[in-house]
Amino acid sequence: MKYLPISFLILALATATAFAYDPSPLQDICVATNDMESGVFVNGKFCKDPKHATADDFLFMGLRNPGNTENPLGSKVTPAFVDQFPGLNTLGISMARIDFAPGGLNPPHTHPRGTEVLVVVEGTLLVGFVTSNQLNNTLFTKVLYKGDVFVFPIGLIHFQLNIGKAYTLAFAGLSSQSPGVITIANAVFGAKPPISADVLTKAFQVDKKVVDYLQAQFWYDNN
Repeated sequence: MKYLPISFLILALATATAFAYDPSPLQDICVATNDMESGVFVNGKFCKDPKHATADDFLFMGLRNPGNTENPLGSKVTPAFVDQFPGLNTLGISMARIDFAPGGLNPPHTHPRGTEVLVVVEGTLLVGFVTSNQLNNTLFTKVLYKGDVFVFPIGLIHFQLNIGKAYTLAFAGLSSQSPGVITIANAVFGAKPPISADVLTKAFQVDKKVVDYLQAQFWYDNN
């Protein structure tokens, strides 16, 4: 019986690892489909019969063209997640294209289900992420140039800012077919229904007028 606690620890670690990321597929392909009659429900999506899959199911051309950066943030994220690219279903990966006007910002946000690796294709970016309370909310930040790669650990708040005077382009790979996006300002001040002003005034240690002002703003979503 003296080994029982160790056994429980090993089981707990194994269970945590098993559920840390998207489940491993048990078949070669599982192209997502909206046809519930001909599909089998797997990993949050219905899969078409693999015998009916074609090469087109594994091609996505939505990242070819620049995104429209004429918005308050000066940036546009074009995702290639499973909702846009059905061939990704059960494969545990996805991508996104991020276009930045000069001064454009991809605001602080998190991906609750995926780590992100970013490569700068053109231009210059100031990027960073903030660790959890456990590590004292430490900021890790770098300036990236063409060809540079930076990784943002799963679930941590991160951002990208074009600090150059020209257009900037980056591509991101993510470790989930559906990594999710939570934009911090939108979630806190643009929640529907709104978060109680009593909660926000105490949390941010500001006057209620500040909270009322922020909640009255239009929180643009660049995704």
